Amino acid sequence: MMAMIPTPRAGWNPVLATLVAAGLMTAAAPAFAQSCNDDIAKFQERRQAQIGALNNLSKQGKGKLDPIAACPRLRNLVAIENQMFEYMTKNQSWCSIPDDVMGQVKDGKGKSANLAAQACKAAAMARKMQQQAREGGGAPGAPAAPKLPSGPL
Repeated sequence: MMAMIPTPRAGWNPVLATLVAAGLMTAAAPAFAQSCNDDIAKFQERRQAQIGALNNLSKQGKGKLDPIAACPRLRNLVAIENQMFEYMTKNQSWCSIPDDVMGQVKDGKGKSANLAAQACKAAAMARKMQQQAREGGGAPGAPAAPKLPSGPL
């Protein structure tokens, strides 16, 4: 049995086919870049929504964040920034993201994570103090309240 070698069809020009393929790739590149921009814009919208919510909490607290209310928002912000950074890392060459931008995003998400950790630690301490106050324990290390006599004086 003889091996069949495919032959070009009539009117097929390999040079023209290469040029057409190159043109299609060039035309598709802006579409892929637009897709990257759209995806990153979605992450940014979600991120800005969390930042807006944190700003509102700050205004309610007269410039200070309530750690109990801020902790879940900050955790959401960190999660969104982590997802965005993972997407950008995975698609850095495809989306033509410069290294310095990647560094800035990495630094920013690190700062957000530190802030979230501090707020959540403060929130845990505040909750513990609230629980102790409800149970009548008062502040940690404070002397116990004296027992008042019960009965006729």
